[in-house]
Amino acid sequence: MALAGYDLRAGWPRENDGIAVWGATRVSQRGRKVAAMTGRPLITVEDAFLRSVLTGRSGAPTMGLLIDSQGLHFDPQRPSALESCLQTITLTAPEQARAATLIDRIRRRGLSKYNAHDPDLAPPQAGYVLVIDQTAGDAAVRVSGGDRAAFLAMLQAARAENPGARILVRSHPETTAGQRGGHFTAADLRDGEAFADGPYAPYHLLKDAQRVYTFSSQMGFEAILAGHHPVIFGQPFYAGWGLSDDRNPPPRRSRTLSVAQLFTAAMIRVPIWYDPHTDSLCQIETVLDNLEADQRAWREDRAGWRALGMRLWKRAPLQRAFGRYKPVRFAGAAEGRRTMVWANKYMPDMGPAVRVEDGFIRSRGLGAELVPAASLVLDDLGIYYDPTQPSRLEAMIAAPVSSDDCARAAALRHQLLQAGVSKYNLTGAAMPPLPTGRRILVPGQVEDDASIRLGAGTVRTNAALLAAVRAANPDAILVWKPHPDVEAGLRPGKVENPAQWADVTLDRVDAAAAIDAVDEVWTMTSTLGFEALLRGKPVTCFGTPFYAGWGLTRDMSPAPARRTARPDLDSFTHAVLIRYPRYFHPETAMPCPPEAVVDWLKRGNAPPRGPFNRIIAKAQGALAGWAWIWR
Repeated sequence: MALAGYDLRAGWPRENDGIAVWGATRVSQRGRKVAAMTGRPLITVEDAFLRSVLTGRSGAPTMGLLIDSQGLHFDPQRPSALESCLQTITLTAPEQARAATLIDRIRRRGLSKYNAHDPDLAPPQAGYVLVIDQTAGDAAVRVSGGDRAAFLAMLQAARAENPGARILVRSHPETTAGQRGGHFTAADLRDGEAFADGPYAPYHLLKDAQRVYTFSSQMGFEAILAGHHPVIFGQPFYAGWGLSDDRNPPPRRSRTLSVAQLFTAAMIRVPIWYDPHTDSLCQIETVLDNLEADQRAWREDRAGWRALGMRLWKRAPLQRAFGRYKPVRFAGAAEGRRTMVWANKYMPDMGPAVRVEDGFIRSRGLGAELVPAASLVLDDLGIYYDPTQPSRLEAMIAAPVSSDDCARAAALRHQLLQAGVSKYNLTGAAMPPLPTGRRILVPGQVEDDASIRLGAGTVRTNAALLAAVRAANPDAILVWKPHPDVEAGLRPGKVENPAQWADVTLDRVDAAAAIDAVDEVWTMTSTLGFEALLRGKPVTCFGTPFYAGWGLTRDMSPAPARRTARPDLDSFTHAVLIRYPRYFHPETAMPCPPEAVVDWLKRGNAPPRGPFNRIIAKAQGALAGWAWIWR
């Protein structure tokens, strides 16, 4: 509210103050009385229609507010800011297209006000009539004159108007969570009727419903977005605009609106949306990005994790990342938890396990220096750097991608390029002047790295890589960039005399700057090859990294036969940078989308490292030749 221009204080109103109250709760009546006594304007505040994963009563903060100096969106007795917007709204062609894209995204992701939904839960058999319950005593019910008798009348109407149809009653999430009662009990249902109170996404229930009945639930609004013409017994904000069957038509509303107009007013123009990662107001697209990250964290972490093969220094970051709902266990039996294993520590005798590895937008600093990752990948099939077996990333790359997901990936790629962000984002020496001619960047790698062991071809060392690139390009300008871990003396892979092949050796130069300065990249399996693809540079691979074999690179080694898909760069980017990794904001300690991590890296921040980490990092440097001891 402060970002929206409101200075909230407790106490008696002073001159030019307004009175802010939450909705139409009983507590808000005190503020209403003070406003009436003093003549000060009343400002009502309510949650917007996308709120959080868990309910507000679970302590989850909201992602948006409706701040209204006219009335309340759910109170039909007087106009509200939302109703006023709906009375006059017109849309340009771009606004209509934006609304259609957002509606499609919300429906595909199953997003709603509360989002503790299980996508793997089998939906009820299609062909039912859906009756939507609400919490008893809810203000949105009360102000429309609703009570238990009104809900029972709605249920009876659903039966009478749909003879022989199966009736499903959708409970409110707070009722399902045991936080508030509803209007219906099991005794109200007849044979063949049932509660649909599992963790279904509303759109999954709406998709297979023959008809929808509601009093004033937000799910009636979502039914309209899903293509229904719901039967409405109350007077919610979405009634009276020609998009529903209104049994108690609200006053003042005579316009006929399109679904896009209703959505734009309710979700774009009237709400105030908030981004906790930048502590700023934002657009709904950012809210959807954040909500999807939160939703994924709840789905994957709610049952808890047992983590194996994790170094001591990684355990605290892993606990922050995956232990929000249940603490991560690093020993003992699984007891219903999923098992995660650091990818290079996985052994078949561990049984089914999800492999964990650093993501591709990692940090500002090296993992070998014990800087925690801001992104991690979870793979239940294999791991991305091992081409000898399928991985979850391969399945995601081969899957179809929507046009709006491609557009988001293109925007993320542009953001990365503008910010100069790479995997480690090390500050270092300036890029030196390069000789004129065809310039090829040759990135060095850690020679005992798993991606070399599993994915390299006949060229398996940095010296062999330089020799092979020079032999294939005798007249080119070769630019040699050692791996940062090798430069720091933490891992093996040093080339004693790179000048016998390379024209230039880059000393601690930022990876993004190096890629920008050359014409193409030749590599074994380095992730710099992927970063070069993001920047539109041709890439030649001697090994089989995750980005080889899809038609985006020149491949000197045979790719796995299963890599038959031919994605474009944007759909490939979506799989690799948006869908595959999990991201964790270093400042808010919350799940976040990749855009938030890129923004944080762009601002040049780095997490502080304690003395323990610094001492251990120096010890690792002294033992670089025996990295197997501490890796």
